[in-house]
Amino acid sequence: MNQVDLNCDLGESFGAYKIGLDEEILEFVTSANIACGFHAGDPGVMRKTVKMAAEKGVKIGAHPGLPDLAGFGRRNMAITPEEAYDLVVYQIGALSGFLKAEGVTMQHVKPHGALYNMAAQSRELADAIARAVSQTDPELILFGLAGSELVLAGERAGLKTAHEVFADRTYQEDGTLTSRRQNDALIHDDDEAVGQVIRMVKEGKVRSLQGTDVSLKADTVCIHGDGAHALQFAKKIRRELRAADIKIQAFST
Repeated sequence: MNQVDLNCDLGESFGAYKIGLDEEILEFVTSANIACGFHAGDPGVMRKTVKMAAEKGVKIGAHPGLPDLAGFGRRNMAITPEEAYDLVVYQIGALSGFLKAEGVTMQHVKPHGALYNMAAQSRELADAIARAVSQTDPELILFGLAGSELVLAGERAGLKTAHEVFADRTYQEDGTLTSRRQNDALIHDDDEAVGQVIRMVKEGKVRSLQGTDVSLKADTVCIHGDGAHALQFAKKIRRELRAADIKIQAFST
C-alpha cells in the first residue's frame, strides 16, 4: 500500500490579523509546519498553534522564512549562506522553546516561501540550511521540494529527508514550482488537485505546464491552510486518498 504524509503551513496569523483555519485544518493533517515569527506568526500564535497540534497528535515542524512580514516571506532576498544559516538556527530555536514548554518534540524543518524556493535551486543556500538543521538537532527531518538541491543537501548533511510535493501548485518541466507571479501557478479545481496528488504518490509523476511528465518522489504532500476553500479541500483530499488505497500518516511514523 502506498502511504503519504499530509502537511500544512500553520501559525501564520500575526497580532490582530488572523490567517487560515488552523484548529479546523489540524483535524485532517498529520504534520504541521509552524511559522516562527519572521515571515509570519508571533510568540502568542506560536504557543497556541503548538498546543493545538500537540493536543491533536499532529507532528510539529519549524517553518523558518525570510524576515519579510509585509511580503509574507515570498519575495527573494539577496542573503548569504551564512545569513541563511543564522536565520534557520534562530527560528528553530524560537519554536523549540514552545515545544519544550508543551512537552513535545520537533519532527522536522521546512523552509518557507522564497527561502524554500531559493534553496531548491542554490546548492550553497541549501547546504547552509541543511547544516543549520543538522547542527541544531541531527534527528530532525528536512522537508524539501522533491528532487531539489535542498533535499540533496539534507542527504549530504546526514539528515533524514522528505521529498515534498504540492497539491495546489503547478510544475515546470525541470521539476520546480511555477512562480506565484504567473497566473497559472495555482490549481483552483479541487478534483484536478486531488488527481495530481494521487498520481504523484502512486506513479511518481506529475504533468508539467509544458505538457511533459516529470518524475518525482512524494513522501509528504503540502496542502495550504489559508485558501478560501482550505478546510473543504483538506477533507476532500483525505477522503480521496483513502479511497485510492493510500495510507495517510506522519512521515516519521
